Amino acid sequence: MNWIQRKIYLYNVTFGLFMLDWWERCLFSILMITRDLLFLLLPLLHSQRFCVLDFPQELFVVYCI
Repeated sequence: MNWIQRKIYLYNVTFGLFMLDWWERCLFSILMITRDLLFLLLPLLHSQRFCVLDFPQELFVVYCI
């Protein structure tokens, strides 16, 4: 068993996916990847919406409202 196969096996055992069909495992993985991306990207997009850029001649300042 190589390293990648072992990681897939541990992922399946940890989340109880070993008892599911292949399409159920794919659906679960897609949902988890989507959830993770949303948790990573939404705070970034939300914080940029409230930030204001100010350009004084001496330095570049970013402050958030």
